[in-house]
Amino acid sequence: MAIGQSNVSEVPETEADNLDVLTSTQAIIREALERLGYDAAMYELLKEPLRVLTVRFPVRMDDGSVQVFTGYRAQHNDAVGPTKGGIRLHPDVTEDEIRALSIWMSIKCGIANLPYGGGKGGIVCDPRTMSFDEIERLSRAYVRAISQIVGPSKDIPAPDVFSNSQNMAWMLDEYSHIREFDSPGFITGKPIVLGGSKGRETATARGVTICLEEALRVKNIPIKGARVIIQGFGNAGSYLAKFMYESGAKVVGISDAYGALYDSNGLNIPELLEQRDSFGTVTKLFDNTLTNKELLEQPCDILVPAAIENQITRENAAKIQAQVIVEAANGPTTTAATKILTDRGVLIVPDVLGNSGGVIVSYFEWVQNNQGFYWTEEEVDERLVTLMKRSFQTVYDAAEKYGVDMRLAAYMVGVRRMAESVRWRGWV
Repeated sequence: MAIGQSNVSEVPETEADNLDVLTSTQAIIREALERLGYDAAMYELLKEPLRVLTVRFPVRMDDGSVQVFTGYRAQHNDAVGPTKGGIRLHPDVTEDEIRALSIWMSIKCGIANLPYGGGKGGIVCDPRTMSFDEIERLSRAYVRAISQIVGPSKDIPAPDVFSNSQNMAWMLDEYSHIREFDSPGFITGKPIVLGGSKGRETATARGVTICLEEALRVKNIPIKGARVIIQGFGNAGSYLAKFMYESGAKVVGISDAYGALYDSNGLNIPELLEQRDSFGTVTKLFDNTLTNKELLEQPCDILVPAAIENQITRENAAKIQAQVIVEAANGPTTTAATKILTDRGVLIVPDVLGNSGGVIVSYFEWVQNNQGFYWTEEEVDERLVTLMKRSFQTVYDAAEKYGVDMRLAAYMVGVRRMAESVRWRGWV
């Protein structure tokens, strides 16, 4: 089977677009382990996190009332080293989602050969409806609730959906009070003045850009003049649009939560970046916008889903015109759509590879914290380029060697180091 063909045949067509995120993740973990020759016991160990902590904690609100929040912290596997992963603040957070995301983090770390297993955390809340002070109290209360299982050599949190460097600063301060010593390596994504790494803000977009350039090289498409559509204009999407514009590519489409813009002659990205409001949206300023769904189906060479999950499905996969898809968002392409697109020869760079720049620079931050020696932004970028190129080539070579698509190849590469660590430790 060539790299341009799909290996996804285990899921019935009627179910392929409806699997929940945990079940679909477990399915590809199972196939990756089977193709690598591991037995059922290894799958039984790796299909779920080793531990998941559910916490409920009170937060005093600005009006004097007390609200009780639910939070989670999942640690998938620590055979390789401490677990690592973000903390998301969102009303739709579920335990199964956190479990699945911790597995994804294990795969990302394995692909990049980082000395981590995967972790993930979440709080069921909507920070958009909370005051600054309420979010601070929430952040500190969550750290107090999970403090026994996290730490610079146990489990290292980071920002995720609706959390940022300010949340990390509060969490660092709270953890330092609890442990009674300063511990910058406990958490990453911090402000620079508290031990954060230069280059962290642009890391995800830089990583996507590197993967995109490598994919174009494989497909023999010059980047200068290549037509790019970016669904999502948040942190990753906006920086990616800037990098693509500066490289000579033609960014023909972008979108935000309210709609999409498309121009076959190329959009004026610097102008759009200037016009964004404080929430990062810009399309409300224009008439005759497209929907996000319509944007995905417009002519382009490269499509980058950088928004939310399940955007490319069985219903629209045949209408996608891109030759290359680089997933900047988590889970934007369903199992059924992956099969349709790869059978057509579309090269899909999966999320566990495409958006791994963030965790790689988080690793750099942790290393700098442990050394007490900090790098320049140029040094960070140079190391990121080296790791991302090596990761892409490793996954691409595995896809060719085993005759599978890039998604399964990424999981095979990502799970191997963890499985070998488990085997050497004698766990299985």
